[in-house]
Amino acid sequence: MPYVVPSPPAPPGAPPPGPGRRGRWSRTVRRFAAAVALATGAALAGPGTAEAAPAAPLAAEARAAAALERVTSFGANPGSLNMYVYRPAALPASAPVVVALHGCTQSAQVYSDNAGLNTFADRHGFLVVYAETTTANNANKCFNWFQPGDTRRGQGEAASIRQMVAHAATAYGADTGRVQVTGLSAGGAMTSVMLAAYPDVFAAGAVVAGIPYGCGTDVVSAFGCMSPGVDRTPAAWAQAVRNAHPGFAGPWPRVAIWHGDNDATVAPRNADELRDQWTAVHGLGQTPDRTSTIGPNSTRRSEYLAADGRSVVEVDRVPGIGHGTPVDPGSGAEQCGATGTQHFIDSICSGYWITRFFGLDGTTTPEPPVDPPTEPAACWTANNYEHVRAGRATTTGGQVYAKGSGQHLGLYNTFVTHTLKESPAGHYVVADGSCP
Repeated sequence: MPYVVPSPPAPPGAPPPGPGRRGRWSRTVRRFAAAVALATGAALAGPGTAEAAPAAPLAAEARAAAALERVTSFGANPGSLNMYVYRPAALPASAPVVVALHGCTQSAQVYSDNAGLNTFADRHGFLVVYAETTTANNANKCFNWFQPGDTRRGQGEAASIRQMVAHAATAYGADTGRVQVTGLSAGGAMTSVMLAAYPDVFAAGAVVAGIPYGCGTDVVSAFGCMSPGVDRTPAAWAQAVRNAHPGFAGPWPRVAIWHGDNDATVAPRNADELRDQWTAVHGLGQTPDRTSTIGPNSTRRSEYLAADGRSVVEVDRVPGIGHGTPVDPGSGAEQCGATGTQHFIDSICSGYWITRFFGLDGTTTPEPPVDPPTEPAACWTANNYEHVRAGRATTTGGQVYAKGSGQHLGLYNTFVTHTLKESPAGHYVVADGSCP
């Protein structure tokens, strides 16, 4: 990996327990976490990517931290998480809820101040619940998206987040039929957990630079999920979701997937695996029903539609950015967020489009125009070495990945051959035996 950034979804060590949680292993696990952090370059507190360079002094309006309410009692809290709430001044009765989950090394306050969700909470009148983990749970403040004790229905961190939603309903009068969840990196992976474990609670979710549900079950497998990623069939991914809440018959949550094309921490192929997982859960194929470009940077959007025409799965591929939440600081209608800390990247205001996907914007603004029909896709059949030389694929650690989709092609040599299809320009997918 060309660089290491401080907010990967998988922690560089097993989570040290808090009081009453696996206490007798505390010293051993903490030492293991420290050793792994050193082995991975100890960059978790170091410099980030080029787009996440130290920020210039913030404008006055950006320096003022959002006023979050700390909620100290919201249930049994088996996952030992903290709960914060952003409540707009004009919160209507029976307001929707968005649960927001930060990335590693971050906090509820950092996520609140930079992701831009509060802008739309104020504009459209919804409650934002910021869940926060601590170093007592995980040495690098990552949600434990890969630990079975924290990812199963009724257990650990997942259960604590569920209890926050229940508290929001009783304490703030929130509408339990309009609850959504989103998060970055480890928070994105934990978003996958909540959608799978509690499909009866969440109407929709947005996974930003995250991981499919059921990918990792320990530290070692979690790193493999991050990069190079894990390739499973759509049916296998979907079964993992169904196993999280056996007997649930739907309706399943709608899911938006956001990923930077240049993410070197969580491989972009995870967007494809997430797409496979949730389209299969919804009984859909993996070919988009409509495509378009959105935002100031021409983010590529692919939509997968239910029989009634609703977009139930959406993939948004953000060009030119690495690992982080895309934001677009400013006061325009489609702008939001700040770049005052690492992993909030000046690009497109993902919060604006996520709020629209959740159906919380209250507008009837037409969707961006669908891309017009294009010429037949171009195809190339060549060995992996030639694909890399021609710029259709990239190589990392002796392995080759299709440019754009991030699909794994195998070893970097002349003995492995694949057909790649380019659609749209610069985005390649494996099309062995199926390219026109």
